[in-house]
Amino acid sequence: MPDDSEVTQLLQAWRRGEALAVEKLTPIVYQELHRLARGAFRRERADHTLQPTALVHEAFLQLVGADVDWQSRAHFFALAARQMRHILVNHAHAKRTAKRGGASIAVPLDEAEEIAGSQVTGVTDIDDALTRLAEFDERKSRILELHYFGGLTYEEMAEALGLSSTTLHNELRLAKSWLRRQLE
Repeated sequence: MPDDSEVTQLLQAWRRGEALAVEKLTPIVYQELHRLARGAFRRERADHTLQPTALVHEAFLQLVGADVDWQSRAHFFALAARQMRHILVNHAHAKRTAKRGGASIAVPLDEAEEIAGSQVTGVTDIDDALTRLAEFDERKSRILELHYFGGLTYEEMAEALGLSSTTLHNELRLAKSWLRRQLE
């Protein structure tokens, strides 16, 4: 597995249009995106119509087409987390619409069950809460997005957001507490 600086260099070469960089980068980021997607579906129903591989493909296609100046590996996966969040939310909304106003489908994310207690929490519930949080604290909303939808490590989240580990830990603890209250 290449180190972070090599991945960053490949991302920047990709941005410059170097085709060889894309060839080298694709299996690396695909593997990592698949790990993140599997985490998002860890407690998902077996019969869910959206599978981790489909989520990876959709997110990767959107990222390939994005006009972004990739700053680092963490930056790439932070944007991947945002794309996965939007894809899951859009899928949940489409499913609910197809059922003519039925209840939100349950798409529990990593730790969502723990945060919500015994209540089953859907991806749309978490998305709505993160949107409300962003209205008054964008940084905490981004931290939760990276944590739940991106599965980034504390170090990756701190790098992507330009925070110290201590600040990230404190902000995440407060954000989780706020989210728990919102979902109860």
